[in-house]
Amino acid sequence: MIKSMTGFGRCEVQKDDQKFTVELKGVNHRYLDVQFRMPKKLNYFETAIRALLKQYVNRGKVDIFISYEDNSEKQATIKYNAALANEYMRYLHEMEAEFQLENDIRVSHLSRYPDVLTMEEQGVDEEALWKGLKEALEGAFAQFVETKEIEGENLRVDITGKLNTMLELIQYIEERSPEILKEYRAKLEDKVSDLLADTKIEESRMLTEVVLFADKICTDEEIVRLRSHIGHMESTLVESEGIGRKLDFIAQEMNREANTILSKAHDITVSNHAINLKTEIEKIREQIQNIE
Repeated sequence: MIKSMTGFGRCEVQKDDQKFTVELKGVNHRYLDVQFRMPKKLNYFETAIRALLKQYVNRGKVDIFISYEDNSEKQATIKYNAALANEYMRYLHEMEAEFQLENDIRVSHLSRYPDVLTMEEQGVDEEALWKGLKEALEGAFAQFVETKEIEGENLRVDITGKLNTMLELIQYIEERSPEILKEYRAKLEDKVSDLLADTKIEESRMLTEVVLFADKICTDEEIVRLRSHIGHMESTLVESEGIGRKLDFIAQEMNREANTILSKAHDITVSNHAINLKTEIEKIREQIQNIE
């Protein structure tokens, strides 16, 4: 099933006192471009997150938002630096003796001195942290892919409809071509008759002129190739994934053939149908830009 590059996914996972929330959204982009917004504590896992995402996404601009809450009571501990406190006290006693001042230091005062008491975060269990984060990521990525597949199916239906419209336009151009030759010959005979009055022109000369005109407006090769490109695109649309660039290339070739058909058109209705062909191809190319 084809995938759109537009999608959204969200997953929330509670592991004991830890809560992980992952949200991501994607839009079309030529390559895979990933942007993160997450707590610094989780920056260590950025490479692993990118590797995991590549299992789900081939290209597109993806923004990933990760939040992390730790409600455990042992998030941090207080560390007492006894050696430093002793240094403070020694110098305070020296100052007391030197300046004959009353030493009114209290424990509450000493504890506020720089680095006597410090807050230290508990060691992080990276394996357990990654386990919870990975579960949230996989849940969000799976939902992300699901929304991309739904949008991709809508794109497939729309493009298929436009391809059918193109086939109808091509069929008209094919059926119209013999009529154009008949009309050209009739106009040529009328013009010769008006100019030469009773003088007759050789049939071979008339046929030569008609053949030259037929060769000039012939679009058989272009139509055959265009039909082939349409069939190729239809078969590509039912492939699994990673077909966006391939479809874009096919659309470029289709546009090339449509341009040639338009340049050879010597009939207003054929010109209009060729213009409509180009319009449908352009609409298809716009849709393809959203396919992964």
